[in-house]
Amino acid sequence: MIAPSDTIQPGVIAERVTELTAGDISDIVDACTQAIVEGGGFGWLTPPDRPDMEKYWRGVLLMPGRHLFVSRVDGIISGAAQLIETPANLEAQRHSAQISGHFVAPWARGRGNGKAIVRSIEYFAREAGYSVLKLDLRETQEAAIALYNGLGYVRWGINPYYAMVDGKMVEGYYYTKKIQDTDQ
Repeated sequence: MIAPSDTIQPGVIAERVTELTAGDISDIVDACTQAIVEGGGFGWLTPPDRPDMEKYWRGVLLMPGRHLFVSRVDGIISGAAQLIETPANLEAQRHSAQISGHFVAPWARGRGNGKAIVRSIEYFAREAGYSVLKLDLRETQEAAIALYNGLGYVRWGINPYYAMVDGKMVEGYYYTKKIQDTDQ
């Protein structure tokens, strides 16, 4: 559920998708490419060519334990994130899942897309029985840092050698949020 103080503009929705139409693939590739160019491409610094990017997004849907969430503005995919389930061999950590690959296209920023995606993931994760979400961000991803801080995620650690951007080492920040009580 989204709190009344959350600012999500009309026409913006977020949802979990299990299929992508040809139009959706085109939209998500365009949005992701634009986000990468503007510095918010979640891992990429340079956009891959279009066929590779299309393969990547089709592959996300095929990976077990990975769930794709998108935001749409008036039906057009404007952002995405993935929820990654903890592998079965990490039994002691099965209460947690990870948010990864979160981005919003530059043209859609400031409308509540990022917040809508995170709220949709949190709802899905609670329904799936997860009690904790975790994620990591580059220090250069200022808008994402502000978003997660504003949504109650707690920074618990810093990796001073997280990534190399433009020949410079940048820090990585690790976040967590308890989304439901499971202590018995």
